[in-house]
Parts: sequence; structure tokens; C-alpha cells
Amino acid sequence: MNPLVIIVTPHRLAICRLGPKDDLPAAIRGASFWSATRTEEELSLVIPEDFIPPGCRCERGWRALKVAGPLDLSLTGVLKAIADPLAHVGISLFALSTYDTDYLLVREKDLEIAGAILSQAGHRVERYA
Repeated sequence: MNPLVIIVTPHRLAICRLGPKDDLPAAIRGASFWSATRTEEELSLVIPEDFIPPGCRCERGWRALKVAGPLDLSLTGVLKAIADPLAHVGISLFALSTYDTDYLLVREKDLEIAGAILSQAGHRVERYA
């Protein structure tokens, strides 16, 4: 795997859990970054903290590391190249993928050390411009 360019996005995010039949909160459509996944068991949202719907179970304080893309859908090992060095030092992550790229969420308290670890692993870590 070639070194990756990883961009720290400016968003302070929350990971939220709603019920499987709950509606997608309309307000999140105004957010610049959000992701929703519905399964038979839940509706999971990754949203800016300012958009947390009332009454849902949430974990605040996450930041997104964006892999510069677009990435070819046949490319393998991208998540592993980021997850392995972070796991080695005990940093948990939450992964999201889009058609063009991958996002790895880390807790904000781990952001600086995550950036340093990924740099040491040979990746280029940049702040969102």
C-alpha cells in the first residue's frame, strides 16, 4: 500500500443511535457532513454535534480523518493501513465509506496522537484547508 494522504476535517461529530423505524431527522440535511445507515435493528447517524436530535443515544467528541480520493473501488488495504497503526496504540475508530473515499472517526482526545502515529506509519496527515 502506498502512503495515503489523510485530511483532518473540521467537523466535531457525534455518533447517534435511533430506533429502526425512526424517521431520518430533517434538520441533518442542512449539515455539511452527515451519514446515515439503517438496519433492521437501528438507524445510526454520524452528524455534527449541533444537529443531534433530542432523545437519542449519542456519543459526542469524534473527529473525521478523510482519505484523499477518489479511491478506486477495487483498491484493497486502505482501512487496514490506517486501522493497524491506530489499533497498535489502542486508539479505537469508527469507519465510514463513500463511493469516492473512506473516513475514519477517532475520538477528539486521540486526534493529535492519531495524526502522529499515522505520520510515523508513512502517511501524510494534513489539516482541512
